[in-house]
Amino acid sequence: MSAVQQPFHRDAELAKRFVMLADSLVDDFDVVELLDQLTQTCVDLLGVTTAGLLIVDAGGALHPVASSTETTRVLELFQLQNDQGPCLECVRTGEFVQVDDVDTALRRWPRFGAAFQDSGFGSVVALPMRLRSETIGSLNLFNAEGVAALSASDRRIAQALADVATIGILQQRTVQRSSLLADQLQRALETRIVIEQAKGVLAEYGAVDIRAGFEALRDYARKNHLKLGDVATMLVHRELQPGAIITQART
Repeated sequence: MSAVQQPFHRDAELAKRFVMLADSLVDDFDVVELLDQLTQTCVDLLGVTTAGLLIVDAGGALHPVASSTETTRVLELFQLQNDQGPCLECVRTGEFVQVDDVDTALRRWPRFGAAFQDSGFGSVVALPMRLRSETIGSLNLFNAEGVAALSASDRRIAQALADVATIGILQQRTVQRSSLLADQLQRALETRIVIEQAKGVLAEYGAVDIRAGFEALRDYARKNHLKLGDVATMLVHRELQPGAIITQART
């Protein structure tokens, strides 16, 4: 039986994940790692097919900063490039947006709806990363065609997870909170670019897919108590050889 089918087991695991996200309330937390944990938790415990995150940078532009699959990342980029879709609407309104079928997506956002259908998805829920009046992004949960849409109770859990992550990012560590937030998000976006480069290096070196490359990168960082972004930077600059990461991932 899956974790979703065993509510007591899932509740215990959810409690652990909430504690993990709450660790972001301490100094010097890794924003990229936090957001990756958020998307993976939604996939692992809420039964959604994929999850992704869009975050607003200091200039007000949206960027994808975490995704559980490359398909999700591409679809989020498509929304940004075409200026339409549920995830953008969620950020702009600060309210959750739910699409239960492809026909609805095609009717509300024709270009996005076509890409949504081609990707094999059948439903999506976009949840705001918002604290009071400030919305800094959206948590986007996609389900494949034929998979039941996210239930109301699971949507509330997902929103609670997003809220914890949002509080972690928005926490006030200095009087200049807005400056701190801008710096944190900018570092997260810059780190994501380096991580994408590192994933490509590992994929090419180890003849693995992009997701496997990312998992190897993340596992190496965790086993060696390093930040994901630092490992990616060392790899891209060849201060760390790809073989060391691939080898450790296979042991």
